[in-house]
Amino acid sequence: MAQYGPSFGDLVILVSPRGTRHLCRRDPRQDLHTQDGVMRAADLADADFGTEVRTALGVPFRLEKPQLYDLVMGIKRQTQIMYPKDMGLICFKLGVGNGRTILEAGSGSGGFTVALSWFSGPTGHVHTFEAREEFHKLAKRNLDWAGVGSNVSLHLRDIADGFGVDDPDILNGKRGDALFLDVRTPWEYLDAAREALVPGAPIAFLLPTVEQVSELIKALELGAFEETEVCEILVRPWKVVPGRLRPADRMSAHTAFLVFTRLQERSADWDARIPLGTRERKQEAARQARLAEARGEDPLNVEYDI
Repeated sequence: MAQYGPSFGDLVILVSPRGTRHLCRRDPRQDLHTQDGVMRAADLADADFGTEVRTALGVPFRLEKPQLYDLVMGIKRQTQIMYPKDMGLICFKLGVGNGRTILEAGSGSGGFTVALSWFSGPTGHVHTFEAREEFHKLAKRNLDWAGVGSNVSLHLRDIADGFGVDDPDILNGKRGDALFLDVRTPWEYLDAAREALVPGAPIAFLLPTVEQVSELIKALELGAFEETEVCEILVRPWKVVPGRLRPADRMSAHTAFLVFTRLQERSADWDARIPLGTRERKQEAARQARLAEARGEDPLNVEYDI
């Protein structure tokens, strides 16, 4: 048995010289059949991570230990994929970690739930909500497959009925420290979000279209939400050739819009003390016009003190 190799039941990655990557589980009773020959289970047992293991045809494969990136990208999916490049910033913005209670809706295939569980550590906890039973079951299977989830509570529940703050089988009176809301119409669930979170809690949204982002921003303006920002993450790899270092021909560009906000009261005194330039005054006038229209008032007949 290798000192730094996989144990029975561990996930491993085998990489061929052609770049083919096999993500599989080490089984002492199961050899791995590849296009380059059979990889014997006994040979894997004698190998350390970071070494090479040869098939029966003598072809070397690199033995690698899966990282969180591999687990997230390797799960079985029935929903839209969410990429690690977006997950990383969301986890930082929400402060995912030990001692934090994170809410997620919906679970989907459980890719981001895997990441939340990983980052939450032994004293953090994740409550993930999913309205569709097939996705709820798939998320549970993917957490088990990835070897995480001991700090995750999966709830088959439509958050239109709330997050179960007072339900002893769900939050049991404890509010969340942060929320990731990944639903098609997040503006419909802002009231439920406020009830389920501690004051000042951050919220993150992932939306595919500009129209959804615009609708969400207008809804956030009507409530006690501040520090709202919208961004997208583009990742451009470079060709690793010292003498001809340049960007690669392809990149992971736009995949979704990320929206971040925070529960925060807003007072007229605060607004009056914000220094505004010409551009900011126009933006504030437009914001107040939208608020007046939402209240059923005629924006043209409202005087704005800006």
